[in-house]
Amino acid sequence: MMQPESSAPAPGPLAGVRVLELGSMYAAPTAGRMLRDFGADVVKVEDPAAGDFARQWQPAHEGLAIGFSRLNSGKRSIGIDLRRPEGRALVRRLAAGADVVIENFRPGRLEAWGMGYKELSQDNPGLVLTRVSGFGQTGPYRERPGFGTVAETASGYAYVNGWPDTPPTAPPFGFADSIAGISAAFGTAMALYRRAATGTGTEVDVALYEPLMFILGDAVLRYTASGEITERHGNASGSASPRGIYQAADGAWLSIAASNQTIAMRLFEAMGRPELKADERYATNAARMANNDALQEIVIGWVRSRPRDAILATLDEHDVVAAPVNDARDITRDPHFTERTLVELAGTVLGPAAMMPGPILHVKEYAGPSYEGVPRIGEHTAEILGGELGMASAELDGLAASGVIGPAR
Repeated sequence: MMQPESSAPAPGPLAGVRVLELGSMYAAPTAGRMLRDFGADVVKVEDPAAGDFARQWQPAHEGLAIGFSRLNSGKRSIGIDLRRPEGRALVRRLAAGADVVIENFRPGRLEAWGMGYKELSQDNPGLVLTRVSGFGQTGPYRERPGFGTVAETASGYAYVNGWPDTPPTAPPFGFADSIAGISAAFGTAMALYRRAATGTGTEVDVALYEPLMFILGDAVLRYTASGEITERHGNASGSASPRGIYQAADGAWLSIAASNQTIAMRLFEAMGRPELKADERYATNAARMANNDALQEIVIGWVRSRPRDAILATLDEHDVVAAPVNDARDITRDPHFTERTLVELAGTVLGPAAMMPGPILHVKEYAGPSYEGVPRIGEHTAEILGGELGMASAELDGLAASGVIGPAR
């Protein structure tokens, strides 16, 4: 007899995984959010007085930092002072029951506190310790501090970003931190998969610059193979033509990426310039790259001839890869993004219309998490220490009075 299908939503692929997040600011909390997005229970350990410094970031709305809200909604916050031995003892007890600990202290800090992998794995042999730092746990630079800006310059990214006549340019958002956080989540998932087979945990070592340097790897390989240094090309790719960002007749902007031969030929048809397909200056990618400046002027002139919507419609008819240059308002009004990508951040002072990007990918049968509220500093301290570690109220009151833990705010 067939059983009726359950109407209950499928749990996330990481349901049942307990994560203890000792990270602050950007990269490590990004890793925590990635794991939480797919079902993990993430407990965020914060300074009981100041909390994660990201709570002080700008911009903020009604005192609530936008960046902190996006990365930490759905996590549980516990206020513990890790500078105190009593606080570290509490974290070790929590780590003993966790599957994953994420941290982003400077290398050696956990070891100095008696909380390195050696100590934590004695309590919990299956623990995965995911470590995010500026330059990694090994190498001559291991003890150097590092934020995303340093990673973006050290990795080679800033050097190739911009135009030939402008300075190297860092992005105006947490680019390196985000990529490192996503990479840390990937490494954590691999370590959990390995643990399922072996029963033992391991350390995952992520340097802020390394995932970004991987993305820029062609520049390194090019130099070591030919001695050529990749320079700044503006909106061009340096590898295929035509490609760029163009302004239409109505002042709106769009991108075109004719990054392979068939698309370039379709672009010429869309432009009403089929003769360019046989022109020896533009017939192949190598020829187009050699004559890129002249070809770009042709594309610029065509895009400027009509409004953006008309240009995009023509490109769509000819199956040319193109898109509008969107700002945040455009994104929130686009039906594709509102159906597939954007989620509501509910229950905060940001308001009922607050939306943000949801999980970075989709897993069939898993609808994804909800995002309800942003935890206050130490909001879940009593719930976790009392309800889950079984600590008595009197003990918690004593720890709070001495400043080791903080009361919910």
